[in-house]
Amino acid sequence: MAGVRVKAHKESVFAERFGVFAECLLTGVWIAVASLGVVTFPAAFAAGARHLRRRTGHEGGGWREFARDFRTAVRGGWAAGLAGWLAAGLVRVDVQAARAGLPGGPFVGAVGLFALIGLVVAGLRAAAVWEPGAVWRVLLAEAGRRTVLDPAGSFLLVGGVVLVVCSALLIAPLAAPVLGAVAAAAVAVEERYRRR
Repeated sequence: MAGVRVKAHKESVFAERFGVFAECLLTGVWIAVASLGVVTFPAAFAAGARHLRRRTGHEGGGWREFARDFRTAVRGGWAAGLAGWLAAGLVRVDVQAARAGLPGGPFVGAVGLFALIGLVVAGLRAAAVWEPGAVWRVLLAEAGRRTVLDPAGSFLLVGGVVLVVCSALLIAPLAAPVLGAVAAAAVAVEERYRRR
């Protein structure tokens, strides 16, 4: 029947937003599975954030695209993951020094803990804007600046990390889907900063 227009089906706002929420939870599981290599978390988070950017941009994408992005991101992202674990180890030494009662220990422990929190936030922000071909060192340097220049967004991400930790402590399997919500928050924080 030539000349007959087919009306495009449009989702309700509720259905679209619930779909994004469900996609966040699924993406969190993908991030958790891809992070089993321990040093692969930055790459997994970057692939998850990129997947959510595609989803909210109404572009196609699924598990295959996530896996392709993960393989690309892990090439340089494993070094960022290793650096993160080394930083966490140094903070643990600082905290042990503080508990041992060494002079200046509490101050050094507090500085180390705040530095680790800043590094985690910068890592999440860097992963949230990762694109294929990006250099992790450059991403992390720029994310460090944004972490300081946008304290509201940084505090939002700190809250997301706290939520993941609390979820893991209360009901361990909940930590995986909540990672997707943190990825969505990181994407939203970066988009908000970009539009300022």
